[in-house]
Amino acid sequence: MKHKPVVVGIDGSPAADVAISWGATEAAVLRSPLHLVHTVTPGGSPGAAGDIVYKAVAHARGLESGIVIDTRIESGSPSAALVKASVGAAVVVIGSRGLGLMAGALIGSTGLDLAANARCPVVVVRPDLSATPGGRVVIGYDGSPMSDAALDFGLDHARRHDLAVRVVAAQPEGSELHRITEDELREAVHARGGTDAELIQITGHPAEHILRLSEDANLIVIGARGRGGFAGMLIGSVSQTVLHHAGCPVAVIPAEAGG
Repeated sequence: MKHKPVVVGIDGSPAADVAISWGATEAAVLRSPLHLVHTVTPGGSPGAAGDIVYKAVAHARGLESGIVIDTRIESGSPSAALVKASVGAAVVVIGSRGLGLMAGALIGSTGLDLAANARCPVVVVRPDLSATPGGRVVIGYDGSPMSDAALDFGLDHARRHDLAVRVVAAQPEGSELHRITEDELREAVHARGGTDAELIQITGHPAEHILRLSEDANLIVIGARGRGGFAGMLIGSVSQTVLHHAGCPVAVIPAEAGG
């Protein structure tokens, strides 16, 4: 059986090295090929691009010697190249800094464009992460198709990596709109085999609670936009807040990957 590739966006930055590390580990666990994608602007130096790719391959090979590695150098914007590469991919991984990011920003246009438009889950990894990752996957859930897909992705990831699972259904204060009942939450999680998952229902700002309950997390998984999002928004405020402030990798399920 052919396994979907793990795609990593690279640009020679320290953030890209962390993304390569995460992607190489995931490729080995999934028994998938690792696709490293670098983009150059028109008129850019082919020699510099080749050097970046060579070092990225060496870095990945040093971490996981048994994986198949494929490389591509594309012209144009990183987000366009990675959205293209996301078609048929298992996951796309990028660093939260790098890939043309402006100084001072945690998540730039590449990350937000990917979270909105990719055809598979997108994992954003910070370069300043702790060397000792947490022991659980935290999943934000609100009953939307994207959060259903987040449950699928998060539970699968936890099984592969032998991690505990915490599912958080946070309800904004003063609103009964789209409230998830205790039974609905339990049914959604148990239907996917997550009978050992910790289920938390809480009232307040969803992003704040997800971040607070993720202090010991290995990975946070959220939908790009939930049921309470404004029409026309491709990535919601909760997802943006979590991406900017999480202390661990964040997996975002774009609309095209979540039904």
